[in-house]
Amino acid sequence: MGAEPTFDYEAAFSRNIGLVTPEEQQRLRSATIGIPGMGGVGGAHLLTLVRLGVTRFVIADGDVFELANSNRQVGAMVGTLGRPKVEVMAEMARAINPACDIRVMHEAIHSGSMDTFLAGCDIVIDGLDFFAIRARRDLFRRARERGIPVITCGPMGFSAALLLFMPESPSFDAFMAINDRMSEREQLVRFAVGLAPAGLHFPYVDPQHVSFSEQRGPSSMIAINLCAAFAAGEVLNLILKRRLPWSVPRYAQYDAYRLQFRKGVLPGGNHHPVQQLKLWYLRRKLGVER
Repeated sequence: MGAEPTFDYEAAFSRNIGLVTPEEQQRLRSATIGIPGMGGVGGAHLLTLVRLGVTRFVIADGDVFELANSNRQVGAMVGTLGRPKVEVMAEMARAINPACDIRVMHEAIHSGSMDTFLAGCDIVIDGLDFFAIRARRDLFRRARERGIPVITCGPMGFSAALLLFMPESPSFDAFMAINDRMSEREQLVRFAVGLAPAGLHFPYVDPQHVSFSEQRGPSSMIAINLCAAFAAGEVLNLILKRRLPWSVPRYAQYDAYRLQFRKGVLPGGNHHPVQQLKLWYLRRKLGVER
């Protein structure tokens, strides 16, 4: 039998050169990215960044893979059903690059674990379940206090909606116009509308298949892959500093089904009159009381 092949970082990621310089590739190599959530977008974010040459990660999730994850979660396979998502995804990352330095947390992040999760992170990519609004608000708040940029890239229909929250940009709560006095459902409605101000997916998503009480909604691998590409591009730019960050109140959305791309600026976030109209419409469609 032949000897085991030796992993060589420069050879493995040599085809990145020309898009990035050798010095830039080393900067990607040494950055630490935190990804809470290893389900839909989280797992795709991890593997995309590993193939970009990033080697240092903090990942967290307390879930196991289920059959209903198969349509969109890169780690969901017959052989991984019932296994912890963080373990499967760490294995998949190390199968690409055995030198990956991955700190694994076997529970969903919460207020008591937030600082542990964020320790050492240069950038965080939001991979939390859509309905985890309390944990998401805590994450964005604590990351902002620690000076860490957070990218959230929502898989909406067959599209990806990108928001980047920098320490100096409007906060998550301010942009979404969310506060503690609101019900959880109202906060989720505001997150849904604020996440994708362009609303390119609205014409074809059937609201009958969206349930806040059952915490479920339609999803697509098309959107997951778009999100991974969108977020990785922002990670690359934040590390290499090639352009000014496209941070809130700026937004962007690309819809692969409708072949439409839109980016813009939304002063006031969800306080904007157009957003207020969308909030009214979505509440009515979903039967959500304020």
